[in-house]
Amino acid sequence: MDMHSKVRRLESYACGRWQAGNGDGTVMHDAITGAPVASVDSTGLDFSAMLDYGRRTGGPALRKLTFHERAARLKALAKYLMDHKEPYYQLSHATGATRTDSWFDIEGGIGTLFAYSSKGRRELPNARFLVEGAPEVMGKAGTFIGQHILTSLEGVGVHINAFNFPCWGMLEKLAVSLLAGVPAIVKPASQTGYLTELMFRDIVTSGTFPEGSVQLICGGVGDLFDHLGPQDSVTFTGSASTGQRLRAHPAVIRNSVRFMMEADSLNCSILGPDAAPGTPEFDLYVREVAREMTIKSGQRCTAIRRAIAPRALSDALADALAKRLAKVVVGDPAQEGVTMGALASEAQRKEVRSRIKELESAAEIVYGNLDDFPVRGADATSGAFLPPLLLRARQAGAGSVIHEVEAFGPVSTIVPYDDAAEAIDLARRGGGSLVGSVFTADHAFAREIALGIAPYHGRLLFVDRVCAKESTGHGSPMPGLVHGGPGRAGGGEEMGGVRGVKHYMQRTALQGSPDMLTAITSRWMPGATRRTGDVHPFRKYLEELEIGDTVVSGKRTVTLEDIEHFAHFTGDTFYAHMDEAAAKANPFFGGRVAHGYYIVAIAAGLFVDPAPGPVLANYGIDSLRFLTPAFPGDTLQVQLTCKEKMPRADKGYGEVRWDTTVTNQDGKVVAQYDVLTMVAKKGASPESIKP
Repeated sequence: MDMHSKVRRLESYACGRWQAGNGDGTVMHDAITGAPVASVDSTGLDFSAMLDYGRRTGGPALRKLTFHERAARLKALAKYLMDHKEPYYQLSHATGATRTDSWFDIEGGIGTLFAYSSKGRRELPNARFLVEGAPEVMGKAGTFIGQHILTSLEGVGVHINAFNFPCWGMLEKLAVSLLAGVPAIVKPASQTGYLTELMFRDIVTSGTFPEGSVQLICGGVGDLFDHLGPQDSVTFTGSASTGQRLRAHPAVIRNSVRFMMEADSLNCSILGPDAAPGTPEFDLYVREVAREMTIKSGQRCTAIRRAIAPRALSDALADALAKRLAKVVVGDPAQEGVTMGALASEAQRKEVRSRIKELESAAEIVYGNLDDFPVRGADATSGAFLPPLLLRARQAGAGSVIHEVEAFGPVSTIVPYDDAAEAIDLARRGGGSLVGSVFTADHAFAREIALGIAPYHGRLLFVDRVCAKESTGHGSPMPGLVHGGPGRAGGGEEMGGVRGVKHYMQRTALQGSPDMLTAITSRWMPGATRRTGDVHPFRKYLEELEIGDTVVSGKRTVTLEDIEHFAHFTGDTFYAHMDEAAAKANPFFGGRVAHGYYIVAIAAGLFVDPAPGPVLANYGIDSLRFLTPAFPGDTLQVQLTCKEKMPRADKGYGEVRWDTTVTNQDGKVVAQYDVLTMVAKKGASPESIKP
């Protein structure tokens, strides 16, 4: 019996069913023992049919759901995966990961689903498209306006992931594309694809998303790229050389396929000159560099590859790091006391060893020994083990391999600098990075570094003794922040909160009359028809309210007595309200004026219907602007118009946005803002209305 018949054959999930490849495939090995784990093969898959299936089956089903409904399914999926997490941890051992390493990958990925579920419900409407920004009035009479909207792309998102995070890499991409309403084809790296496949089986079994929303390729992508169309997109994580080759594919160029790339980068961490031994910042820096070198055995695209430190502190730094790294125990993560496992494969170990030899042309190893290191509980010759290796640059300037070669393992190089300008220059020589960090308590130094290297980085972390306890660390991408970077790092921006969702959507500028754009967007536009009636809008339930429903209030005259009473009652005795001479000297006023918040307060008194009813609460004001001063003797009036309705999918109420315009006796706008209220649905139970 040959090796292929002894190992589990991974299957792809294509066109609604699990399918094995037609060939023998390639065998993947356990990173700890070297034993076969699985074989990977995708020959025989119809890649064109997979794309078509996603477009015709998954896409329409996803687009029928609102953002809130998709967000609820992300949460349900996250809960399901969390309940089934232990088998993922067990299999993750074969990738060489410790339990802590696996936590970042498994529960970090599931946490991203939870995060985007929350963002979808809090920051996106319960709708199928987004209205973006304010309308643009383009005609003098206000009859011709423009408005940007975002709609889901009607293609498939092809997600190509790296070997180092087989779970998180998949889930952080799925979170945003599914929330955007775009189906996905997941292609994990073969080296650790067996773990991705295990979790993907649970995604399918959970049934949380419609059929066709997700598909999986275990093995090569064959002719998939030949069939990409203008509505499709690609998000790639991996080596820069592979990403550049795929980005140059004729179909990608011909159809302007959106291509987001997150590639290897020579990330740096800068130690400030103030952070000398004995300071909290020095100790924090030593801990972080050592941690970044050893988490996932240094196989993180965000790991610290260059430790840029003041020349005067570099000896002390090397000594402190050596002492810290000496505590690292390399071996089988199943063994008690092991703190660092193996690289993902023997091929990866050979690659890293080769890169270290290149780095030695410009740096010397100051800690670690490639050829003689202990391995606990495992055979060093069978597993893909390497010790942590710290180098120190002899040559750090232009052309140095330190800024060009990445050893994707437990390797970092100390790079000395003499002043802030040199530190900035060294950081920029990486050619563009996913993340950089600065450890300093000197705000002036931090500002100089930030402005000097920000154009070359997707994320910058500043650590001092104040934020250290809550800091998530140099190498931890967070769902609400951009994960990506310019230049060598690929030029992509994954996650970043709702920014990541918009990557899978098309921005379109609509132009037309206010009534036309109101009808299209379901948002009242300036100049559109307002409807008044016998029933105050505050007496209408959410379903009864219509966009454009308006109440025109009565009138109220501003008096000097009111202004003075408001000033004394609130304590706001600013001179413009209380000192006639000083107010008259102010070129904005020319005399005493009413408080802006007095105007807002009396406006509420003019438009509010006070009796209990469908309006449950006022929860804020947006875009408040005071445009014309209100003087004693001015008469104010309010127009309140239902601008937008946002029903909650799982509650007995929804949010209503009201356009609020306060004018004076001359018709001039005194104040303009949006009032935000909670409005009950008809027949909603008390339980469903609880926040």
